[in-house]
Amino acid sequence: MTATMLKKTEGDFQQPTQRIINAMTVDVEDYFHVGAFENDISRDDWDGLECRVERNTDKVLELFARYHVKATFFVLGWVCERYPELIRKIHKAGHEVASHSIGHHRVSDLTREEFVDDITRSKKLLEDTIGAAVIGYRAPSFSIGEKNLWALQCLMEAGYLYSSSIYPIRHDHYGMPNAPRFSFYPIENSEFLEMPVTTFTVLDKKFPCGGGGYFRLLPYALSKMAMNRVNNKDQRACIFYFHPWEIDPGQPRQEHASLKSKFRHYTNLKVMEQKIEKLLIDFKWGRMDEIYLGGDN
Repeated sequence: MTATMLKKTEGDFQQPTQRIINAMTVDVEDYFHVGAFENDISRDDWDGLECRVERNTDKVLELFARYHVKATFFVLGWVCERYPELIRKIHKAGHEVASHSIGHHRVSDLTREEFVDDITRSKKLLEDTIGAAVIGYRAPSFSIGEKNLWALQCLMEAGYLYSSSIYPIRHDHYGMPNAPRFSFYPIENSEFLEMPVTTFTVLDKKFPCGGGGYFRLLPYALSKMAMNRVNNKDQRACIFYFHPWEIDPGQPRQEHASLKSKFRHYTNLKVMEQKIEKLLIDFKWGRMDEIYLGGDN
């Protein structure tokens, strides 16, 4: 991370503790899109598999409506092409629609030209579907890091205003441990924002507390403590994410996947919806664009 990339960082996004609104985000993809199963499920087979993303996302929308929560939905183009009415429903409910790529290819597996094509097509597809601007992007599997920071410049040039694609932790599939913990401007002379998923610190070491598998696997009390620490000690908003398939314990099982992948994917699916509901009660939530950009795009 260069000095230029740190020209304006998290200190510019403080909120008074009593008014802190956290960013709720949903990565709209199905169980067979996940990176953990990429070696077990062929892309050629996707269209022949039972698709559950529509019903699961509907359940997420109902849950958010119950608690009057607005969120940002990072939508996979593959899903938008097959369920455009679902994406329009998300938009009409007052949520932000953002891009999660076309086909869930990791950015680290793409050339610059392939990446530009992907983010350009994804943006146009979503905008044509909802009739509104799409300004946010999240890379599949948080696959932007030290070796492909050029992707952020490509996103800015394609018309995006922000990304939430860097996870400032060390992980076997992703991560950029030396990245800032909170939102920063990575490109000189630009207002383009990178918004990392939230971490908290213990003895100057970063630990994840922004959702996903960590939230499912760990006790709710630990996640609540960590997020309160970010809100109250750091006086920053948290960025939380989950997937519709995480509230679906009845999804088809991938019996040939590794034990490690199955443990990560299936553990605590039965209690995830209840944990999300607690989270909606215990914290204030909003859309990424409204929290960080101050507008309703």
